[in-house]
Amino acid sequence: MQEIFVLISFVAFFLFLFPTDFRKYFAIVGWISIIGVLFAKFPEYIIANNFMYPVAAFLGIPFLIILIPKLLQENEFSIILSRMAGIAYVIFAPFMLIPFLADWLIAVNVGLLSWVFTGIGFPYELVDWNMFRADLYRVEIILACTGIQGMAIMLGVAWAIPSSVKQKVLSFLAVVPVIFVLNIARNTFIIMAYGDQWFPYLPEIASNGHMGYESFFWAHNFVAEIGALFAFIGVAYMLYRINPLLGEKMAGIVDLFVRDIRGWFGKDR
Repeated sequence: MQEIFVLISFVAFFLFLFPTDFRKYFAIVGWISIIGVLFAKFPEYIIANNFMYPVAAFLGIPFLIILIPKLLQENEFSIILSRMAGIAYVIFAPFMLIPFLADWLIAVNVGLLSWVFTGIGFPYELVDWNMFRADLYRVEIILACTGIQGMAIMLGVAWAIPSSVKQKVLSFLAVVPVIFVLNIARNTFIIMAYGDQWFPYLPEIASNGHMGYESFFWAHNFVAEIGALFAFIGVAYMLYRINPLLGEKMAGIVDLFVRDIRGWFGKDR
């Protein structure tokens, strides 16, 4: 089911990027399918004790309630937001839909992680082409571990705003190398924290029924997520410095939702 939603989103957003009379409808289909992906992966997130994405799935419902009417009205900021999503999806979806691309990117990350661990003298073993074992604990590197999703999102944000060729190149350099390197550091931290059991806290809520899993939970779902948030803020600031128009358009997008939400609670718009 996930793959079907991803394919629908990819096709819809790809068609949205062309200036036709139907582009707003393509955007609506694309957004609905993205929320569908989140709900389709709901069981995986619950099993992994990762509650951020289930929350995002439920927040997607009011998001759609606000966004769809704006798209039907061809509101400027709803179109810009959809262009951001469209560019991001066109970059990211091929890695989800084409196994060769995903495997290649995973292999690159595995090779670099092995190089880092060897360089710092951290003991590890590759028990499969994409699975590390540190002490008793195994971590599989999958597409979600490569940072490609974050790169695609930030490039979508940067390239959806009118900019010069120079600004586009600088935006690429501010996003792809930076997120790639930070993601390698993130995976290094998680595997080391899990293997050496850095966070053996509250196993009754974080162990997921597996010995030692709480260290992975806190490293992956808490520390790394917070770190990623600050990293995204830093990258967003660099993008704003490269193209100040981004700040103005993002403020308009935020206001698009804030005004409707305030209206739901009976506050002045």
